[in-house]
Amino acid sequence: MQNLIKDCLSAALERAPGYYTARVGNDDYLVVTAKNTPAFDVLAAEGDTKVCPQNNKNATLLRSVIGYLNPVSRKGHKFTIGLGDRLGCAGEGHLKLLAGKGIFPVLAQQSIRELNLTGRTYEDVLCSSVWAVFNAGYTDGYGADGDHLKQPFEIEYAIACGFSMITLDCSEHIDNTIMSLDDAALAAKYEQISPAIRKAYEEKYLQNTECGIAFTMKSLMQSALIYGDAIEYTVGIYNRFIKPNGIDFEMSIDETATPTSPENHFFLASELYARGVECETLAPRFCGEFQKGIDYIGNVAQFEEEYIVHDRIARHFGYRVSVHSGSDKFSVFPVIHKVSVGGVHVKTAGTNWLEALRVIAKADPELMRQMYVYAVEKLPIAQAYYHIRPSQADAPSVENMPDSQLPTLLDVEDTRQILHITYGLILNEKRDGEYVFRDRLYDCLKNNRAALAAGLEAHIGKHLALAFGV
Repeated sequence: MQNLIKDCLSAALERAPGYYTARVGNDDYLVVTAKNTPAFDVLAAEGDTKVCPQNNKNATLLRSVIGYLNPVSRKGHKFTIGLGDRLGCAGEGHLKLLAGKGIFPVLAQQSIRELNLTGRTYEDVLCSSVWAVFNAGYTDGYGADGDHLKQPFEIEYAIACGFSMITLDCSEHIDNTIMSLDDAALAAKYEQISPAIRKAYEEKYLQNTECGIAFTMKSLMQSALIYGDAIEYTVGIYNRFIKPNGIDFEMSIDETATPTSPENHFFLASELYARGVECETLAPRFCGEFQKGIDYIGNVAQFEEEYIVHDRIARHFGYRVSVHSGSDKFSVFPVIHKVSVGGVHVKTAGTNWLEALRVIAKADPELMRQMYVYAVEKLPIAQAYYHIRPSQADAPSVENMPDSQLPTLLDVEDTRQILHITYGLILNEKRDGEYVFRDRLYDCLKNNRAALAAGLEAHIGKHLALAFGV
């Protein structure tokens, strides 16, 4: 232990008076020389010097004495990016890339689905971000997003852990049957709304000229019926959890089969605004497809035409558009950059996992080969959670593929998507009570931190250049 203290002191970098980070070999430590400190877990001590592990308990305690380690609001920042880090080891690479670029990072961003698939907790997610901020010496502020939360108990959990932002997923309250109704069935369903509410809607929207939106009776009926329940649910969640806690709020209507028309968006935004709901961002369901881990599928000209209106509506009501599943949507990023002069939020997630796999493919080809074979085998299970195009038949065999070609699996859409959505199965597979891949994967990434940071710098850097112009 004396050697550990000596090695840590020689590597120590001060992050606050009396608090240091030290990297010895491939391990990071908290070194404390301050007096009257919280009751940290301690590995070794000599005099007033304590060497402590970078674990969840110590991260939570350190947040109580170093203010910049706590997540903060995005308010006042025009350009923000969500960086869902499924493994908890990409934070330092993200921060190194973002330093000085004027883009606010939402560093901790995970859904309950992702937590379940990775076997992590919100405590894990936030604490890994705390250590990334501490080790990087990043003092410009970061956010933490409880992403795509649907139930009140999920929101309570994220808030209790200290998250600064909630993204409410309203997909279960959106009626995807409405657009398939004929005129008679649509009118009959609309008649089920109380006469007073229908009258108010018609007086408010049929004469509307704001944002260049012109409602027809049909588009009004569709908007009211598709989003009526989602509006009521959102108002209840906002007043119960968001407003009392003063945290950032994003409404998500993107994970649904019904694209958000300009009329839909205006109706939704207007009703939320009238009821006192203050969104920081809102995520529409854009035209085309935003599938996981690949470029936009659809007509870019149509996307631009509609995105201009979505952005106009957002600015009119005082929030910004949020682009979900933003990983690798390179063909529409120039549109987003050109149009979103008032600001935008872009969410990425699985692309960081794919860059981690690229590191493993180069550093440990046998591990990559085994994970890929397993991913293809288990693909049908993963497709219950994510919508992608490729099937098992689209996956090439790697039996005779040279090690040097394994990284190319991350460059082909089909194999990229297969690997993108099977992360949870790969991480949680056990045999005889032991993880098959998880520990080896983390060890490999720990031993190749510089390669991972370089991969993130190149790949996420392309996102920043095209979507934000930096």
